[in-house]
Amino acid sequence: MNVRNLTTTLAALGGLFILYIGLSFLIAPQSSASGFGLPSWPEHEGTAFLAIKGVRDLGTGLVLFALLLTGHRRALGWAMLAMSFIPAGDMVIVLSNEGSTGKALGIHGLTAVLVALTAGLLLRERPAARAAMPTTASPATTRIPAPATR
Repeated sequence: MNVRNLTTTLAALGGLFILYIGLSFLIAPQSSASGFGLPSWPEHEGTAFLAIKGVRDLGTGLVLFALLLTGHRRALGWAMLAMSFIPAGDMVIVLSNEGSTGKALGIHGLTAVLVALTAGLLLRERPAARAAMPTTASPATTRIPAPATR
């Protein structure tokens, strides 16, 4: 597998993963929240914050796929580098609120590293060489065969 295929696969998997997380927080917010790593979650009117997280994650995944599907690989790399801030921030939030250190590092920290690594690979890609366009010969260089002699 070449680097371009690897980065495409990593970006697509990252997009699918964050879409799944976003849908999980919209469909089953309380059960999804328990895996985030914080010791407690909003209740009653505060549960709307879980839906906000779901929408944020869905939007993130859609941006990744929009850039991937339109072939804007360099922009995808920059977007993923910027988006690596999200799981890094989540890790800091979990750690600073007496959450699970294992989940903070294992889920959020690892995700931040993988997203940043994928971004770095995308940003290091060289533009694909364009196929040589067939050129038509100019009339001055076109050779006309000489008439056959008898």
